Amino acid sequence: MSSDNFQSVLTETRVFPPSAEFAAAARVNAAKMAELRAAAAADFTGFWGAYAKSELSWATPFKTVLDDSKAPNYRWFHDGTLNASYNCLDRHLATKGDKIAIRYEGEKGDTRNYSYRELHAEVCKLANAIKAKGIVKGDRVVLYLPHSPEAVIAMQACARLGVIHSVVFGGFSATALRDRIEDTGAKLVITADGNQRGGNVVDLKKACDEALALGCPTVQGVIVAKRTGHAITMKDGRDAWWHEATAKVPTDCEPVNVDAEHPLFLLYTSGSTGKPKGIQHCTGGYLLGAMLSAQWVFDLKEDDLFWCTADVGWVTGHSYVTYGPLANGATVMIYEGVPTVPDAGRFWKICQD
Repeated sequence: MSSDNFQSVLTETRVFPPSAEFAAAARVNAAKMAELRAAAAADFTGFWGAYAKSELSWATPFKTVLDDSKAPNYRWFHDGTLNASYNCLDRHLATKGDKIAIRYEGEKGDTRNYSYRELHAEVCKLANAIKAKGIVKGDRVVLYLPHSPEAVIAMQACARLGVIHSVVFGGFSATALRDRIEDTGAKLVITADGNQRGGNVVDLKKACDEALALGCPTVQGVIVAKRTGHAITMKDGRDAWWHEATAKVPTDCEPVNVDAEHPLFLLYTSGSTGKPKGIQHCTGGYLLGAMLSAQWVFDLKEDDLFWCTADVGWVTGHSYVTYGPLANGATVMIYEGVPTVPDAGRFWKICQD
């Protein structure tokens, strides 16, 4: 690419077409793409309404696909109710309960696997622990966690209760965390003692303590996951260990159904171009978009192991680590640190393994 004002540093003209066999087996080949485009062009509300009915499980079926009476505040499937966690977990238990939902590798090489049944139990336990803190539908919870199964579990536990989660990237500072806690009005923070990243320990709990010391009057409690095991300070009456809070609670938790326009999560811009801006994503439309794009864009198949290397602190991680693949009943890979730091060979070693 070039013009009078700029010239690219790389010109790439090579094309790498898939094999005929690969293309023929794709969920969306050329013929299917033409079919989808024609159907969407002919009746886009009917198009999305049909997929919402066939792909998602509804507690109350919607009657209106799109309400545009208050444009640009469009409402999708607003008179239907559902639960995102139910769609990602419960509906798979009868047929995929023993299928691996998450494969995890820590930076030091430790591994964990969670089947859909095991993941469901862990989500329900944490949801019950969150309820015990007095958190109810519509409240906000900030998650400041390693890139780990705990992050997915916490997101799903919040969704199960109709609680709005806001994930803050574990590399952000105490001040950045404080700003996001205060803007959401969060009542609970879920964090960890720390995590491994790039060969170093990131002290998440210390940063969380510093953030709360700067303000955050709405926060009533903190739940702390044990990851690194290094010494941290726990504040009596406010802080609780994750493993202790979930030790004696039931492994089942009834999902709270919400209308499709109920906020699922708030996610903030990085702040590199000014004050961070919180973007709200609603339950029904977002979940359908994440689910179908996982199928259509990434050609997600039943026997695939899917690895999105984005941290859950970014929207890519929300869509393609947590919600899209799990709604499809897929197996996702999670790696704790940065797979190219300090050795890029680690990335390909993970793929090989």
